Amino acid sequence: MTRQLHFGLAYHGVGGPGQYELWKNPEIEPDAGVRIEKYIEWAQLGEAAALDFFFIADSTFITPDSPPHYLNRLEPLTLLSAVAATTKRIGLVGTVSSSYNAPFNTARRFASLDQISRGRAGWNVVATGDPGTASNYGRERHFNHEERYGRALEHVTVAQQLWDSYEDDAFEYDVPNDRFFDRDKQHAIDHHGEHFSVGGALNVSRSPQGQPVIFQAGDSAEGRDFGAAVGEGFFTLAATLEQALAYATDLRERAATIGRDPSTLLFFPGISPVIADDDEAARAIERSRYKPADFDKRLGEFGRAFGWHDFRQYDLDAPFPELPHLDDSNQWRGARAIVQQAKATGATLRETVELASGFRPSAFVGSPATVADEIERWFVAGALDGAILLLNLPSELSAFTERVLPLLRERGLFREQYESTTLRGHLGLPVPANRYTSVAV
Repeated sequence: MTRQLHFGLAYHGVGGPGQYELWKNPEIEPDAGVRIEKYIEWAQLGEAAALDFFFIADSTFITPDSPPHYLNRLEPLTLLSAVAATTKRIGLVGTVSSSYNAPFNTARRFASLDQISRGRAGWNVVATGDPGTASNYGRERHFNHEERYGRALEHVTVAQQLWDSYEDDAFEYDVPNDRFFDRDKQHAIDHHGEHFSVGGALNVSRSPQGQPVIFQAGDSAEGRDFGAAVGEGFFTLAATLEQALAYATDLRERAATIGRDPSTLLFFPGISPVIADDDEAARAIERSRYKPADFDKRLGEFGRAFGWHDFRQYDLDAPFPELPHLDDSNQWRGARAIVQQAKATGATLRETVELASGFRPSAFVGSPATVADEIERWFVAGALDGAILLLNLPSELSAFTERVLPLLRERGLFREQYESTTLRGHLGLPVPANRYTSVAV
């Protein structure tokens, strides 16, 4: 099969990180985060363009400084089940934490979504980083970095075993012979591991795609090892082709080392294309859209990378403060990079926040041809297999689907229409063989 691009469409309602003013835009309803018809509308727009999947991010810990959409949004699998009933082809990918859920419940919810959608479900696995989440689940202490990824690996592998509880032909529905199902093709897993004990079997049969597709976005050494072990799709926020290629190359090498086929790993940097008739006009639009919130809001959100640490307690114009809690685990990789830069330059806290929340031009800005050229350049280099479209306004989405996608189709890089009915089919991923059937054969 000729390699082609894949696109996911994210939905951030009234504004994710750094988008504190988006909810005021006339193209958006301020309560869009809890209006199911808006999620359905966005997914249907993606399906009309034959995009691969619709993606819902999530977290379960908020503070008053959280972005608007985080403060008031629907739970992913509940809303994706409604979207499944109102779409036919587009994949449905939801975020669920491996830290604060049980494998049986996770496996059952995703197997249900997979059946409701006839094989279009995907799980974005996150090992929750926000320590405040612990208090929402009756824990006094958040899992440390090693625990989180140990739980994540065991959680996913147990869910995958549960998804094989029934062999594909287990249900016979044979009325004359009084055989609803073949008892020999139901399998309890009887798992007893470091973090979980699960008996099984799961009470949901396999879908047309066998198992939901596993997505992941961890960037620490442990996160990358975890992704290499179980991930099939990878979300990144790489700002340059070089960063994206380095990440993809590293994951492919880690996967090959443990015996996985690296060609089955797919990489999806998040992009926010800005499109106009010419490059200069597009750059002007991009710059005009950068409207930072007032400094106090940016200071509050700055703490997100540090586990929502409260930076309002420090002197803004003194050298960047000492933060001993960063030494507790490897969880704070991004935060450490910020601290290292601040220490190296002698920047104050105010200067560091201004830099972190400053304007950053995107690589995917310009005329339709320029944006298509840049996507193709990254694709040919192996830096991406597709992208997550981080677009917030209907006008932004239509500009991409009506002006850029046709160019990519002309170049043979993106499908004219759906060629499969399942998410695995869209992505060119194989249907996993049921482990019990494989053993029998």
